[in-house]
Amino acid sequence: MNSRDAVWSAQGTTPDQIEAALRKLLVDVHVENESFVPARVLNMIAFVDREWSGEIANRLRGVGRYHASRMVVLAYEPRRERLDARVMIAAEGEPRPGELALLHETVVVELGDRHLDDLLTIADPLVVTDLPTLLWSPHGHHEIVDELLALSQAILLDSVEEPSAREALDRACTLSDQAYVVDLAWLRTTPWRERLAASFDPAAMRRELRTVSALTVRHHPASTAAAMLLAGWLASRLDWSVAPLVEHGDALGGTAHSSHQDVAIRLQAAPELQVPGLEGVTIETAAGRSLSLDRGPGGLRARARSADGGAHEWTIPGASRGERGVLGEGIRQALLRDPSYVPALGAARALVP
Repeated sequence: MNSRDAVWSAQGTTPDQIEAALRKLLVDVHVENESFVPARVLNMIAFVDREWSGEIANRLRGVGRYHASRMVVLAYEPRRERLDARVMIAAEGEPRPGELALLHETVVVELGDRHLDDLLTIADPLVVTDLPTLLWSPHGHHEIVDELLALSQAILLDSVEEPSAREALDRACTLSDQAYVVDLAWLRTTPWRERLAASFDPAAMRRELRTVSALTVRHHPASTAAAMLLAGWLASRLDWSVAPLVEHGDALGGTAHSSHQDVAIRLQAAPELQVPGLEGVTIETAAGRSLSLDRGPGGLRARARSADGGAHEWTIPGASRGERGVLGEGIRQALLRDPSYVPALGAARALVP
């Protein structure tokens, strides 16, 4: 750790004592050097199973500059009777003369079943007032999320982690009515959406969007919800009317309706894919043009076929950000508002068999 890091810990403590210790640490660090100032952008509350807290800490360490200003980790161990806590304040670096260095605060509270009825009382003093708060429960615990919604303006979730696409999209719809939802499954589709949009950006190509006749999405078997979100995004942007898909073995298929023609939709599981998300996307138009994007070494492999049968292949570099990059983007998105997610979510929910 940086020599400027400050740490406090206690066993059998209270929320007020934790908050007082946090304030004192901040004052002490600032008195030592006035160049150190606390970052004040975003609170983040993470409710995690204590046995997996190390893995979650590793994931959060990889988010780069997208760290929350204050991270409150509620580490849950069912049979724990005592409330223990650890506070850490870390500087981003050693400031040069005349410069400021930001301080990031981490509060880890270890708690058990007996504390769950008092979660709001425990968490409320530990978040910075008047900052937006992002809530994340990576191990499920929907009832905990519902309990802490009163403190949160944004919810971080991953639809891939739900047992089924139906449950995932139902849950996302329910939460979207109460807070801003940041779905990691949606963020994993970002490179695909960006490349598809860029491919049809020229004016001549934009007209072809109205003649799309088929969409195929290949996805990790656990990422059906992500595939539905991508299809829902196209449906909501292109005014397709959609209906529930039908199961065909390891695929889902159906027909959407646009103002020009029907659109065949197929979501195909790709068991060979080792990471969550999408394996490939193919769009075809009524004129015989097609565009395919597939995962490949160094980026996405693109293949385009023109209406006259001519073909062209190229690589789009740097498409994947990895899971750490996706999580970092999820934290950043808590401060933004993506107007395309909720319409895509609604259309995706309509595709569920």
